[in-house]
Order: sequence, then structure tokens, then C-alpha cells
Amino acid sequence: MISVQVAWAGLGDAHADLLTLLDPVERGRHEETAAPADRARFLVGCALSRLLLGELLDLPPADVPLRRVCPRCGGPHGKVRLDVPDDPAPYDFSVTHSGALVGVAVSPDGAVGLDVEDVDVPLDVDAAARTALSGSELAALHALPPAERHPAFLRVWTRKEAVLKALGVGLRLPLRGLEVSPPEAPPALLAWPLAPPAHPAPHLTDLRLSDLRLADLLVDGVHPATVATTVPETGAAAGARGAVSGPGDLRVVPRDGSAILAAHSR
Repeated sequence: MISVQVAWAGLGDAHADLLTLLDPVERGRHEETAAPADRARFLVGCALSRLLLGELLDLPPADVPLRRVCPRCGGPHGKVRLDVPDDPAPYDFSVTHSGALVGVAVSPDGAVGLDVEDVDVPLDVDAAARTALSGSELAALHALPPAERHPAFLRVWTRKEAVLKALGVGLRLPLRGLEVSPPEAPPALLAWPLAPPAHPAPHLTDLRLSDLRLADLLVDGVHPATVATTVPETGAAAGARGAVSGPGDLRVVPRDGSAILAAHSR
């Protein structure tokens, strides 16, 4: 069984005391971010990550060693990871945000990716679908009534984005070659253009956000969210392709991110 802690918080959970947790790079990015909402998202994501990892590593959150290195340019804006000599690191984590919602997933069992999408954010579904969906996914989307296409696309997108984050490849992976199960089916990865065992097949589960109570909002179930983890496999399973198992393989441990952030004060 793969275990993942998932904590959710809102923009209203940001407060000044959390700035003491950031390292110099993070403080610089926070200060350079112009929009107040974007600053709050960045602060909440950084602080919540540090508080969760500090608890697991038995370290003060400000002392959790993190690094961000872009694989393309070497700048400090790649996927954030634990900066430890262990390979692999004892924990992997993923940060996501959309609208007023911020989430952090942490796993000791392999790489993890988390994505959430706010259905109220304007989106040109047809244009996005032509770029992101495979031929069969696009046909399935267009077979739906127009009113159902927006939430259906976002469900497929959160599954793909969670996989991309877990694999650590970002949008460099050809999205149309990455195929997931349709929205009404259990989450599964059906095809992807990377060969294992270097990139083991992710396990996916969709998350229910109904009645998620945060400091500044009540999230309903229409916000799609997905978490994906990759666990290195050995033997015959390492060369397998096709769909991976669904939510039964992944145990999500919910954490109250709003309470965790509120508890930290000088």
C-alpha cells in the first residue's frame, strides 16, 4: 500500500509569521511576486511544505533543506525537492494551487504529484483539449453534451498533470501521448511515451473535496483533484506497459493544512 499525506489550505491562511520559515531564495521570490494573491499562494505552499516535512524529518521547518533546480536552465524554479544526500530522498512532495485553494502531498513511498483545478477559472476548453488530449480522449470529450465538457476536461487534466508532476518532467512530456482513463472511469494511466523502468508507471487516485472547510472558503465537490505516485518496480513488472491499478493501491491520509498553518506563530 502506497501512503500519501495530502493537506489543503486557502489563501486566507497566509499570515506574516510564516515568512520566518522561508529560506533566502523563497523570500526573494515572495518579495518579487507582484500580485497579492500570487504572493499568498507561494507563501502558503512553501510554509505548508516545510511544516509537513519538518514534522516527518523531526526538524524545525525553517531548517528543512530544499532545492529548486530547473532541468532546462539550471535556475531556482524547478520542482522543489529535499536537498539530502540520500538517493532517493526519504520523502517526495508536490505542491498545487488553483484559485483560492493550495494543496501539498507528501509520500515516503516514491515520487508524488498533486494537481487541483478550480472550475470557476475561465478556460477555452476546445483549445486546451486540442493541445492536451489524445485522439481518443478528444473524441470522448466531444461526445459529451457541451455543458459537461468543462468539468470532464478538468478531471482528465488533473490526472495528466498529477502524472507529469510525479514523473518530474513537467510539460516537456508530449501531452497527447499521455493517455488516462475517461472521467467517469476509475483513474488509471493507459499509455505514456516514456519507457520504464527509468520512469515507473504511476498509481493514481482522484480526491473528493466535498465539504473541505478552510479558513476562507468551503470547497465543494466540483473542484477536481488527483494525486499520483510512482514506485520503482523490479522483475517482470518493471517492463510492463498499459493501465496501472486504481485508487485501491494508494492510501490518502488527509491533513488540515489550515490548522497546521494557524498553529505556527512566533
